[in-house]
Amino acid sequence: APEQRSAPPAIASQSGVAGGRMTDTRRRVKVYTLNEDRQWDDRGTGHVSSCYVERLKGMSLLVRAESDGSLLLESKINPNTAYQKQQDTLIVWSEAENYDLALSFQEKAGCDEIWEKICQVQGKDPSVDITQDLVDESEEERFDDMSSPGLELPSCELSRLEEIAELVASSLPSPLRREKLALALENEGYIKKLLEIFHVCEDLENIEGLHHLYEIIKGIFLLNRTALFEVMFSEECIMDVIGCLEYDPSLSQSRKHREFLTKTAKFKEVIPISDPELKQKIHQTYRVQYIQDMVLPTPSVFEENMLSTLHSFIFFNKVEIVGMLQEDEKFLTDLFAQLTDEATDEEKRQELVNFLKEFCAFSQTLQPQNRDAFFKTLSNMGILPALEVILGMDDAQVRSAATDIFSYLVEYNPSMVREFVMQEAQQNDDDILLINLIIEHMICDTDPELGGAVLLMGLLRTLVDPENMLATANKTEKTEFLGFFYKHCMHVLTAPLLANTTEDKPSKDDFQTAQLLALILELLTFCVEHHTYHIKNYIINKDILRRVLVLMASKHAFLALCALRFKRKIIGLKDEFYNRYIMKSFLFEPVVKAFLNNGSRYNLMNSAIIEMFEFIRVEDIKSLTAHVIENYWKALEDVDYVQTFKGLKLRFEQQRERQDNPKLDSMRSILRNHRYRRDARTLEDEEEMWFNTDEDDMEDGEAVVPPSDKPKNDEDIMDPISKFMERKKLKESEEKEVLLKTNLSGRQSPSFKLSFSSGTKSNLTSQSSASNLPGSPGSPGSPGSPGSPGSVSKSTSQMAAITTK
Repeated sequence: APEQRSAPPAIASQSGVAGGRMTDTRRRVKVYTLNEDRQWDDRGTGHVSSCYVERLKGMSLLVRAESDGSLLLESKINPNTAYQKQQDTLIVWSEAENYDLALSFQEKAGCDEIWEKICQVQGKDPSVDITQDLVDESEEERFDDMSSPGLELPSCELSRLEEIAELVASSLPSPLRREKLALALENEGYIKKLLEIFHVCEDLENIEGLHHLYEIIKGIFLLNRTALFEVMFSEECIMDVIGCLEYDPSLSQSRKHREFLTKTAKFKEVIPISDPELKQKIHQTYRVQYIQDMVLPTPSVFEENMLSTLHSFIFFNKVEIVGMLQEDEKFLTDLFAQLTDEATDEEKRQELVNFLKEFCAFSQTLQPQNRDAFFKTLSNMGILPALEVILGMDDAQVRSAATDIFSYLVEYNPSMVREFVMQEAQQNDDDILLINLIIEHMICDTDPELGGAVLLMGLLRTLVDPENMLATANKTEKTEFLGFFYKHCMHVLTAPLLANTTEDKPSKDDFQTAQLLALILELLTFCVEHHTYHIKNYIINKDILRRVLVLMASKHAFLALCALRFKRKIIGLKDEFYNRYIMKSFLFEPVVKAFLNNGSRYNLMNSAIIEMFEFIRVEDIKSLTAHVIENYWKALEDVDYVQTFKGLKLRFEQQRERQDNPKLDSMRSILRNHRYRRDARTLEDEEEMWFNTDEDDMEDGEAVVPPSDKPKNDEDIMDPISKFMERKKLKESEEKEVLLKTNLSGRQSPSFKLSFSSGTKSNLTSQSSASNLPGSPGSPGSPGSPGSPGSVSKSTSQMAAITTK
């Protein structure tokens, strides 16, 4: 039934300007439909009219969109449909069995006009709030009620309270009787008479009468009628209504709700509110919320729906308060001026920040377009510079509230926050940048469980996530912001990590430090996955991975696993620059040590380390395979409960065999490259090599397929699909064997992917001995590895050699 569902959001007070032209705000409406989850969906804003529609053969409601004039709604006013008016600006009805519609008017006058049209078609008095009786009960009940058109209430006297309470209780199960009871209560001013009797009962200390009044008032709440709520929540009645609800018969002693609201709860006007209507609305909302949360007993499953209009009443009051405050420019200007004024004392500032936090929390109830306007207003008022000032203060409570406000802003519009911090970086030092203040609060969180730090880390992740960054024709937010972040902020984020990993094991290894470092590692792992050259340059230049792997020695398993996960993410990229860095610094050593120290225990550490080596084997990452076997085989050869390490050794031996016969391997590579091309640039390079290969190499009748005397211990057990996948992976890793890198600005230059046959004479292919594996430490074939950046002259000479050939 329409009165048993929560009403849709209303239009907050807006100016009548839309699309640059003045519009008639009286007939301005939003159209809502109720979805399957019983939530109201906004179908658009337009202007409503009523006229005769020939096609529908009757008077109809039409709504045309204010943006383009398209038809948002065309609904015939059916003589039997129950239309309901709620809160002076809402008309709700059911079009079909499960299709509920609502019109939310900007102005009461427009709602009244359309309501009169509907009542005119149905032959009803416009003073009613619902045009039809709701036929939900059995035929028998309906027949009984048809004989008495209205409900006769007993006269409002002290002696008849029990009779009134029984009448209210008996009416609640039947929608039709509830409707009649509500109309009778409205028309006779009955609630005010009941509240007069309440005063008499209190004066006489008539507990029985007070218990009856409790039941009556609770029953009136369950009637779920806006018109009754407006009477009950009026300034003159609300405290008496709360008084009636103090005398719950199920409690041995009455509650002191009125005493709390008048003496304990203090209304703090942080900035004087000049509008009396706004002030009254704030008081009313607080009291009604108090009734809902503290006074009314927790509703049963059956009563939950009956209080939907109470929820709506509070919701719309909040929307109205936000709208009225938002339009009061003097109020907001004073608020931000006092927030940032150094002369403001701490207690006052705390009240101001708490008010702003509550203001932002209220805004979450707004429709998306109204929320846009709300945050735009706050942004224009300078909320971000104000937060920066507040976060730099000593008061922990103020900073905590400011952090909550910051989270609302980041969740709403991360781009707005990013734009602000990049602009302020041009005037301010790194120490007082907003993001660095946030990072510092995260690092200095005193909570043993780091609740605040977890929240702040989530906000940082949102800010550095490329998925929500904008790209326009003239600039890319990702490039600009990440450049800024790595230059001005990353050193602040990694400071605790670097400070704690100067030795072979963490210098501080208490639980709180371990938790903080795990959070930082989580964000760095996210950066490895989503940022490209920025994080790569940072890790290699600052030797970050070596420092992270010191944490493998932590007594906290979760932190050691975080460090391992960070390395696993890097290896998962299969990037030769990372691989060379790992090999040059012998960064498998801490992992192998942790593996051996873990012994034969079958736990997460054991599984995670084995999975990392298994990945290297399955993906056939040649450089890392050779490095692991050459340096750590003796430590790992006895591990036989998995075949991972023996498989790695087998890969290594096959690799050496191919190196011993490079002519065959090169031919095989060329043929395979032509079968599995990936992109145009690779194709051009490969065609160049094909045509430049000496004809003598092709005339010797070389086998163009792998020779049959290849070791069979691995091949024999592979099915044809596995062989195909093996060859495909082999080809992909071979493409990376020679990478030329010109290290001019710290960024990776476009790499040339080359393979040479044994007949090709080049200064790049002196890789025949087993000690000089591709990419291994000391290998001449890794010009771009850290410690030996290729110079311009060297790169130029290499290019010249290729061109000449």
